[in-house]
Amino acid sequence: MALEPTEDARVRIYACGPTVYGRIHVGNARPFVVFSLLKRFLEHEGYAVTFVANVTDVNDKIYAAAQAAGTPSAELASEMTSAYVEDTDALGLGRPDAEPLASETIDEIVSLIQALIDGGHAYAVEGDVYFCVRSYPAYGEISHRRVDDMDQGEGIEGAELKRDPLDFALWKRRKPGEDTWWDAPWGPGRPGWHIECSAMAESLLGVGFEIHGGGADLVFPHHENEAAQTGAARGAPLARIWMHNGMIQLDREKMAKSVGNVFMLGEALKAYGRDALVMYFCGGHYRQPVEFGEERLEEAAARVARIREAARRLVDGPSPAWSAALRDGFFDALADDFNTPAALARVFEWIREANRSGGDTGAEDLRQMLDVLGLANLLDVHSAEVPAEAAALLDEREAARTRRDFEAADGIRERLRQMGWEVRDSPDGPELVPSG
Repeated sequence: MALEPTEDARVRIYACGPTVYGRIHVGNARPFVVFSLLKRFLEHEGYAVTFVANVTDVNDKIYAAAQAAGTPSAELASEMTSAYVEDTDALGLGRPDAEPLASETIDEIVSLIQALIDGGHAYAVEGDVYFCVRSYPAYGEISHRRVDDMDQGEGIEGAELKRDPLDFALWKRRKPGEDTWWDAPWGPGRPGWHIECSAMAESLLGVGFEIHGGGADLVFPHHENEAAQTGAARGAPLARIWMHNGMIQLDREKMAKSVGNVFMLGEALKAYGRDALVMYFCGGHYRQPVEFGEERLEEAAARVARIREAARRLVDGPSPAWSAALRDGFFDALADDFNTPAALARVFEWIREANRSGGDTGAEDLRQMLDVLGLANLLDVHSAEVPAEAAALLDEREAARTRRDFEAADGIRERLRQMGWEVRDSPDGPELVPSG
């Protein structure tokens, strides 16, 4: 479906964010990057964009992790929310316009559940509330599955209370050991996962907003249930376009804490740097799975270095015809299902042409392209003077590497990063460039 902004050129985007029971991994970061960059592109095209990305801070996984750690669940959720913000801040792509918490949207959630009960689409039983799937004829429209082939993934929980095994929980009564709960008309408890996002999205963007995003693993049951809840309660679709990014894979398996094959975002940022990581994300089409590994990250780092090297040779001047044509091709690629790999190909075509011309060309077209990808900082190679303290630390790092004290070298690299400098190792030796 083509994007149809509102009459006043507004685009509203909601993306499902993390469940904060631990620090996020690289796979969790992909939707944050995809939809942050989509916002940048749409704003470049002249649209007024509101981007909302929620935080799920009420969930079974949080209770379980908190009990294992001997920590109150609300305290763990707050700590991990702060860690999520810290890690994604380091990507240098800005923050969403709003980042609602499920715990702060309880009134809206309760109201939405009550509307479903009043409309005959939900029922309360012994303190739980369930959505009646067969009451909504359009169920299956997001995942394109037959209703009878679906499994909500709730296991045996509440099975004896459900009218139909297909039904799913909107409100869960408080269980022993759960230390965070709210009072509701049906009894003390807390919301189910799916109703949280429906309520948070509607409260900030209304219904019928333009784009709902998230990982492909959320198509069913999460997004299917979101669409059904809002459609049944409001008689209108929650969103017009459902946009799903592919998974990050490690050894061809989806990166997930449950599988145990995760690479934490904070670790990836320390190991590879912010620029290489953003370049890595841009190198794969958002719909497709992308393999994570040292080879892919080294390729991304080499691309970053290539742009920085080209930037050193650029000289201000008028923009030639080839430059404008490649810039237009870049934005055409993004307009065609947000094809970032095709857009990057135009960037490197631009660099090849600039190298042929000896760098005697204006760089504004290149800056426009890189800015949308969150990489315009790669061009700022002449603008920052390296302070003496940072230069001295770089010398210390090289001395540590020479004596093969790599632990000390890594520690110095981290100190430099905290000062706002990234170490770039090149054939001509190491250099410092501004981070982020």
